[in-house]
Amino acid sequence: MAKTEQTANFTEAERDAMKARAAEGRAARTRGKKDPAQVRAEGEAEVRSKLADMPDDDRELGERLHAMVAEVAPHLVPKTYYGMPAYANEAGKVVCFYKPRSKFKVRYSAFEFDQAANLDDGAVWPTAYAVTALGDDELAFLAERVRRAAS
Repeated sequence: MAKTEQTANFTEAERDAMKARAAEGRAARTRGKKDPAQVRAEGEAEVRSKLADMPDDDRELGERLHAMVAEVAPHLVPKTYYGMPAYANEAGKVVCFYKPRSKFKVRYSAFEFDQAANLDDGAVWPTAYAVTALGDDELAFLAERVRRAAS
């Protein structure tokens, strides 16, 4: 696509994310007519596919985060969000998602929480965590936040 005034403000990665989100929106419209088990299975397949396409370091982090979310918040439904692995509540709203560093060619990956996350704590609270490695302590830390966010 040739750069025009309308596209020059977005990077290729940002345009790809917008295209992925548009495709996810189209898919979501058909999901309302499907059995919840089928929606979960399709979401799981989408997330697994995205993880498989990632470079090794991002994939390893993503797979560990995916397993952790499935364990501590099994009621969250896997799906993609702007082409990234995400987990939604029963209303279909994204609670948390994994942003691999390779997607936007940045220094670190991130595990983030969206508006549907139940994290409110006073006037200020974190909604994103930089992730460069995941040991047991880091997984336990994030697991507690996912548990709270999904409650």
